[in-house]
Amino acid sequence: MRLSLLLQLAFLQTAFLQTAFVFGQEAAPARQISLEEAAALAVKNNLNLQSSTVNLDTKKRKQDTAWNVFIPSVDLRGTLGRQNVGTTASGFAPSGYFAPGENQAGQSGTVLGVAPYSMEIDPMWLIQGNLSLSLQLNVSAFEDMKNTRLDYESGLLSYAKAKAQLERDVRKAYYNILLLQENIKLKKESYTAAERQEATARANYRAGLAPELSLLQAQVAKENLKPEIDELENNYKMLLANFAMYLGMPYDTAFELEPLDISVDFIDMDIKNLVNQAANNKPDILEIKQQIRLLESTRKKTFYQIYTPTLSLSWNMDPTWRGDLFDNPTFESNMWKTQSSGMFSFTLAFRLNGFLPWGTEKQGLRDLDNGVKTANIGLAQAVQGSEMEVYNIVLSLRKAQASIEALQKTVNLAERSYRATEEAYGAGLQSLLDVQNARDQLNQARLGLLAQHYTYILGLIDLEYATGVPFGTLTGNE
Repeated sequence: MRLSLLLQLAFLQTAFLQTAFVFGQEAAPARQISLEEAAALAVKNNLNLQSSTVNLDTKKRKQDTAWNVFIPSVDLRGTLGRQNVGTTASGFAPSGYFAPGENQAGQSGTVLGVAPYSMEIDPMWLIQGNLSLSLQLNVSAFEDMKNTRLDYESGLLSYAKAKAQLERDVRKAYYNILLLQENIKLKKESYTAAERQEATARANYRAGLAPELSLLQAQVAKENLKPEIDELENNYKMLLANFAMYLGMPYDTAFELEPLDISVDFIDMDIKNLVNQAANNKPDILEIKQQIRLLESTRKKTFYQIYTPTLSLSWNMDPTWRGDLFDNPTFESNMWKTQSSGMFSFTLAFRLNGFLPWGTEKQGLRDLDNGVKTANIGLAQAVQGSEMEVYNIVLSLRKAQASIEALQKTVNLAERSYRATEEAYGAGLQSLLDVQNARDQLNQARLGLLAQHYTYILGLIDLEYATGVPFGTLTGNE
């Protein structure tokens, strides 16, 4: 029993310490952030953009050093070797002898002549060096430099598109968070009103002015709002977590968003002008156009490689020393023989395989032609898609504008109706159900108006991206 008591005391002590620790910790203050700060932070911390920046740096370096195709290749080699067997030297050498008597000319004396000889030479050491320079020149080299520049420009456009998409998504998420905040606020106001109505119903019930059913209905109406508020708050937490991930921050980072004015001025929208602007400035279309230019340059470079000759320049020298490297450490000059040779050459080569219709070179060129055609078809599809996108955005904006104008009147009427119904309910002239219906209609009208304001702003953000204008140009939040 004492052991059980000690365990209980230890458990209570641990629980007390944990509770003290939890209450002793202060909640981390929420980070205040504006729309522009959020967009800048997302661009700074986004991992995909960081990877694109590294790739872009690689392409920039290639562009800056594209001229190095005109630097010749330089090779330097050295060889130390020894012959496995010696060599045999043979030839004829002058020789003389004395022949007594007379020759055919009647002369006598010494007769000079030649005699064959042969001698063995020990294996020798060889020290050989080789220096060579080579350079190949083709018209395609100039197109290759242009291709490298186009590839870098393509990387810039891809980075700009990814950056614009990220900014668009961050801005829309920012407004969605604000919308959800307002929605939660309205629901909590409804809950407060439901609590007030419950108190009124309880007072009327105790005074005998209302049946118990009215009190129960008020309690049920209040309790029904709790799950709705909990669901909205849960969605709010998930939206904040996604927003934090956009910004490259921990998912549980607390934010305090700067309120924004959502009562934007309605703008005149010329669909034809906006469609033309999207076809020329939308990041997606600009990227496809650049890819087509890159493919055309690659096709031209390949054509030059196949159908133009290549000039090869080369120069080399290979001095060689032979002698007894170890047997004659004094390196006497007569023991070593030096050989020095080399050559400078021009070679013009022209490959004929490209003229064969079934050859790989010809087929590769046709593949590039088809690639250019496919890219142009993709460009036409993208332009058509942008036309429909802009058209749908404009229609959505016009619908939101009309809804805002209509819902503003509805909200004013709903507010008057709710105030009148609540006053009548307090005087016993209206039922609780009438008050709840009036409150629901008011909240629905307010939320609908708020949602249409945000729909209009989000549509403007999509239109800014589609037309390629800087964000904030249409929404006014630069």
